[in-house]
Amino acid sequence: MRSVLLNRRMVGFHLLVLVLIPAFIWLGFWQYGRFEARLAYVERVEANMAAPALDVSELSAPGEPVPDPLRWHRVSATGRYDQARELYVRNRSVDSGPGMFVITPLVTADGTAVWVNRGWVANPAVATASPEVPPVPEGEVTVVGRLDRSETEAETGIRDRGGVPEGQVMLIDVPSLAEGLPYPSYGGYVTLIEQTPAETVLEPVPPPSANYGLNIAYAVQWWLFAVIAVVGWVFMVRRELAEHRAAAAAGPPPAARVGTP
Repeated sequence: MRSVLLNRRMVGFHLLVLVLIPAFIWLGFWQYGRFEARLAYVERVEANMAAPALDVSELSAPGEPVPDPLRWHRVSATGRYDQARELYVRNRSVDSGPGMFVITPLVTADGTAVWVNRGWVANPAVATASPEVPPVPEGEVTVVGRLDRSETEAETGIRDRGGVPEGQVMLIDVPSLAEGLPYPSYGGYVTLIEQTPAETVLEPVPPPSANYGLNIAYAVQWWLFAVIAVVGWVFMVRRELAEHRAAAAAGPPPAARVGTP
């Protein structure tokens, strides 16, 4: 039996299985760790979006980035829109299709502005044109929305290329946008949920979503591969031994007869 299980072919098979099983188990736990991280992220997002709205000044500061644990927290702000400095963010899609986000500075009573993503609008007929957006409400408005941090190329996968039409941008890069304002602005921006007085001309931006189900499915898949590797090893060993026993039971092949016809 030892000679059968330790021949060159079977030794190579044993070594392959010894490498694959720990690798499959490790990959399963790696995917499970990613599942736990994404689940914690989703729980934090849901908690922040369900939390009572705080004044934006309590969670953000002029020129300071929004800490990751505060992303998507509900905030409120009261002020007047500066539509003259409104911008359109290109290549943004919602259920209705491709279009642009409309972002407008909201100048609060102390003179500090916060960029508000007021919603989505379809692309204009001509790529070089800007969409037609109705005027913002006159006078003072109060907005409630989700606080978010400045966008980057690395996080969004969007390349901030030049050559876009005037009044349009590729990213909501708050520090860069703040350079064109005559007043200070908060380090994050707000995606509008509701506004007083109400404005319904733009399509609301849907809340963030995160699919963590795939990670647990991948983890189970890798662990199943480990089980299959064990089962395959047992099958190969049993087959090798069965073939050896069958050959032994049949005896040596008959010697060739020598003689004259």
